[in-house]
Amino acid sequence: MSPALVTAIVAITAALVVAGVAGMLHNRRSGVVREAEPLDIDVSDLGLSRTGPTVVHFSAVWCGPCAGVRRVVNQVCSDLRDVAHVEIDMDANPAAARKLSVLSLPTTFIFDAEGRQRYRTAGVPKAADLRSALEPLLA
Repeated sequence: MSPALVTAIVAITAALVVAGVAGMLHNRRSGVVREAEPLDIDVSDLGLSRTGPTVVHFSAVWCGPCAGVRRVVNQVCSDLRDVAHVEIDMDANPAAARKLSVLSLPTTFIFDAEGRQRYRTAGVPKAADLRSALEPLLA
């Protein structure tokens, strides 16, 4: 083999390894419910509940994983009766997406009854993680 061919094979192999590791790291973080920094913005136009926590998730018609979020959120909200659910179509309401710095879909937020952002996740959250984040807000 020529040195140029060996160099090309090594470069392609290295690029594939880096891409694979980056993909694994991205998938490990996807759907993880994380505590969020409080926002200093007006969220009164999002339709948040004033009597309990609200799950807000951004979706779009073309977003396949958004249907998974909808199923998980509907399941959790039906189990926890005092939790409200608001779904916002990012294409129909890009201003709300910009306000909350939504960069990818699906993105889900949990707000407490006072309208403070408490948790945020990108990707499809697990029902158990969502429930664990919401239950303390119901106490």
